[in-house]
Amino acid sequence: MSQKIGGHELTPATQLTGVLGGLHRAQELGQDRVPEDVLDRLRVVLDHAAGRRSLSAEHTVVGLFGPTGSGKSSLVNALGGTAAARVAARRPTTSEPLALVWGREGSGELLDWLGVGSRVELPDGAPLVAGAAGAAQDSTDGTSSDALRSHPAAGSRPREDTPAAPRRAKGLRDILGVRRWRQALASGAPSGESTTPRDTQDTQDTQGTDVRGAGLILLDLPDFDSTTQAHRDVVLRLAGQVDVLVWVVDPQKYADAALHHGFLRDLATHQAVTVVALNQADRLDQADLGAVLSSLTGILADEGLQEAPVVPVSAQTGQGIEALAGIIRDFAQGRTAATLRIRADAARAAADLVPFVAHDVVAAPSGDARAVLADELAQAAGVPLVVDAVRSSYRRDAHAAMGWPVTRWLAGFRPDPLRRLNLRRQEVLPEVRRSSIARAQPAQRATVDHALRIFGTAASGDVVEPWRTSIREAARSTTGDLADALDSAVTGAELETGRRRWWGLFGALQWVALAALVGGVGWLGVLAVLAFLQLPALEVPRVEGFPVPTLLILGGFGAGILLGVAAAVLARWGARRRAARVRRRLLEACARVADDVVLHPVLDEVRRCNDFRDAVLSVADR
Repeated sequence: MSQKIGGHELTPATQLTGVLGGLHRAQELGQDRVPEDVLDRLRVVLDHAAGRRSLSAEHTVVGLFGPTGSGKSSLVNALGGTAAARVAARRPTTSEPLALVWGREGSGELLDWLGVGSRVELPDGAPLVAGAAGAAQDSTDGTSSDALRSHPAAGSRPREDTPAAPRRAKGLRDILGVRRWRQALASGAPSGESTTPRDTQDTQDTQGTDVRGAGLILLDLPDFDSTTQAHRDVVLRLAGQVDVLVWVVDPQKYADAALHHGFLRDLATHQAVTVVALNQADRLDQADLGAVLSSLTGILADEGLQEAPVVPVSAQTGQGIEALAGIIRDFAQGRTAATLRIRADAARAAADLVPFVAHDVVAAPSGDARAVLADELAQAAGVPLVVDAVRSSYRRDAHAAMGWPVTRWLAGFRPDPLRRLNLRRQEVLPEVRRSSIARAQPAQRATVDHALRIFGTAASGDVVEPWRTSIREAARSTTGDLADALDSAVTGAELETGRRRWWGLFGALQWVALAALVGGVGWLGVLAVLAFLQLPALEVPRVEGFPVPTLLILGGFGAGILLGVAAAVLARWGARRRAARVRRRLLEACARVADDVVLHPVLDEVRRCNDFRDAVLSVADR
């Protein structure tokens, strides 16, 4: 049935283009993910579709398949009204495909693609069926005088008793009658009552009609159970190429496991282009025929072919030949069998891919998973170590700038934590700076591996294989890039290694306090020397009764202590704030590394998994 998109009706060919496009997309996305044998079968389907669509769309290729002794060649002769197909008295002798061709133009390239060299081209306007009488005369030596006389391809004029305006066979509609006949037989209709459907009785007395200019290629094929491997290879190849598959069975081998397990079981998606012909039906009485048809129909239903037409025929008596020919004629006139066949192949290929499709759309990694990954990578990158170094370095630098001038020089003997990590910005240009943390220890590498495994597991969730493994591998494959990326994130972050302006104020005040202390001590020293030398003492100014030198000493000492305590408190507060800012900055840098190096490949793989799912389901849902 046609579909409509945006108010425009899509033809089957347009729909098929979309289907094949979906399969091509699935093939590309499944590369190196889906098992190679599944992709190989998909490539075969796509190659066949491309090859068939590039050839004649006017021709319908119908292949007759069957086991040894099923009477395929006799049936081909009956359908074509010729004796072109060789028939042996005891065993079939078909060793290579034979093509009966209606409509020469465009058939050559198609037959070359099919690999069929033996061809019989029928004249324009040749009827598809020569009639029951012609079929009944098919002899065991491979000749049929009536068939030859009744068909222009044999070099003589058509039979004079052919009706001037034969009624066209109803084709697929005849099968409704055949099925009613089969049901009547199965239910045990009275032997004296005719159970042959009216449509079938009418059509069996007609000579048949042409295919109204439509091209048709009828193939007689070797036995699929042949002991010759080359014959079986030909059957397998053409079973994948023909547009319509007609399976010819006989009452003795209709349940043959080689047929059902080797072929029909895999054709559940091909019901629209599959027909089953029960040949040699004339050898059964009505009760046995009903039982065989019921059994065969049940077997086909178990294999998913419950809608495939089952036609009882007899190449010897002509029974059911017109009904089978009507089905073939409908396919030829409809000119959609090739499209239906390719669509069925595509459906089967999509079914092969469905086990590898995620049940639901795979979501991107959650924010919690990304946060955990960023924290783990921050640990591996040594962010806590860097933050501690920033804090310690701040307090060291603050003491060197604001400490008591007499003892602040001692800070120079304390190692600089940032310089020890090679993170002093003024020492090395950013583009050539590399921290000593980059030389990852085994514990740090283990932390990275653990973080990537946890993140890959969280990202893949319960998605089916092979996507669970591919998503995890996408995360773990970034290990080699993380070391340099994390090191660049640490060394590229602003660590605020410079000094604060207010430190200079405290430093100046410390020098003032020290000067007051030294001045007071010096003043008292001068007074002490004068007293020791018994020289006249200098008048010492006083403030509220206290000597100024003494006040200078006490004031300078007290101010130095207060300034030192205040500077230490402010240094600790400033160190914590700087460390917090640097920590936040480093965590953000590590989060960016997690996104750029790890998250993007994982998201690409998740997107690939979802795109593969969409591509396969777009084919399966059509």
